[in-house]
Amino acid sequence: MERRIYEAAIEGSVVYLFQLLQEDALLLDRLMVGCYVETPLHIASMLGHLDFVQEILTRKPELAGELDSRKSSPLHLAAAKGYIDIVKTLISVNPETCFVRDRDGRNPLHIAAIKGHVSVLKELLRVRPDAARILTDRGETILHLCVRYNQLEALKFLVETLDDPDFVSCKDHYGNTILHIAVADKQVEAIKFLSTSTRIEVNALNEYGLTALDFNCTQSYRDFKDWEIKELLIGGSNAKDIKCNCRVELVGSNLTSHKNKTIHQHLQGNNLENVQEKEGDWLDKKRSVLMVVASLIATVAFQAGLNPPGGVRQETGYSVLYDSHRVIYILFLAYNTTGFVSSLSIILLLISGLPIRRKCFVWILMVVMWVAVTAMAFTYLTSITVLTDSWEANLVGLLVMLVWLVLMGILLLVHSIRLGKLFMEWRTKARIMSM
Repeated sequence: MERRIYEAAIEGSVVYLFQLLQEDALLLDRLMVGCYVETPLHIASMLGHLDFVQEILTRKPELAGELDSRKSSPLHLAAAKGYIDIVKTLISVNPETCFVRDRDGRNPLHIAAIKGHVSVLKELLRVRPDAARILTDRGETILHLCVRYNQLEALKFLVETLDDPDFVSCKDHYGNTILHIAVADKQVEAIKFLSTSTRIEVNALNEYGLTALDFNCTQSYRDFKDWEIKELLIGGSNAKDIKCNCRVELVGSNLTSHKNKTIHQHLQGNNLENVQEKEGDWLDKKRSVLMVVASLIATVAFQAGLNPPGGVRQETGYSVLYDSHRVIYILFLAYNTTGFVSSLSIILLLISGLPIRRKCFVWILMVVMWVAVTAMAFTYLTSITVLTDSWEANLVGLLVMLVWLVLMGILLLVHSIRLGKLFMEWRTKARIMSM
């Protein structure tokens, strides 16, 4: 019987629910006294079956306060999915569920803020505004969660609705304000809002004695966002007598210390690790791809060099192509050797143990890879020219070669423009640094 009511909840069938209750009038009571992972009300709230939710609450309103295995109420699930009508129905029956905290110490308002459901937040704040001031197990406010999960609209709504400067400047267990978290995640729009539209304390210190500007100073300034963030922090409405306890010139040595590594890791947080793509991951992926492709090209070029088109003469071991089409054979050999040597050069550099950890070195390797791939393309076209004695086939080969050259030209142009932009950004950063 219990299995059947869960099926009814999944389908959202009120008719099926009526049939089950006619067969067993105490079915909902049995669910409340039993030990289940979740109730049918949890399922219906999560799937958005409003009529089913209303019918169950009409017959057994106590189910609104039941918790699942993660200590989440039906209101948690409805708030997470943004089902505003179900949220209104649940809080009309039991508004105190706004204060219920799940296994992670988050109440339904926290969940709605994390998901960015502003309409749900409006309704929950209307019923129980004090629930927005409850802290999570990590000492985070609902504003911390908005910033950590990059929900700018929810942050703006809560700041304007709560209208409490002290609450905006609250710190978590590690002493970080929402401005610390926003700077750590390079959320430029959030920083712009906090620095211009709120009275948050810019000089607030975390438990490591760092301000938000201090953490910005420990960045490498390779990203133009870092410079924009610095200008926002210094030029914001709350930047009076702003303090910076570190110097950009000392970034290299500061980041090597265990203390600053710990600071950096904490400020990023477990939930921010997937937001920022680390440069080391990018380099490792590129190195792996280059190694695989270079090995494949080297293998193909080696086989083509030992067994050229047309084969070799059994009695002498010399290439048949060399005797019949000497010029074409020389071109074939030149292209094939270029691809072979280029791929071997990439493999040698990657396994040499040299500290190739900068993007510029990887870009150089990628250019060499372009040369290798282009050389193999010309090797293939040269081989086709020999193996087909038709002018139509040669014309197709020529057209393909022209298309390839155009493609390589476009790639070269795009990367030239990109390098030009990077150079202009570098000049802009240098000018700002000198100011």
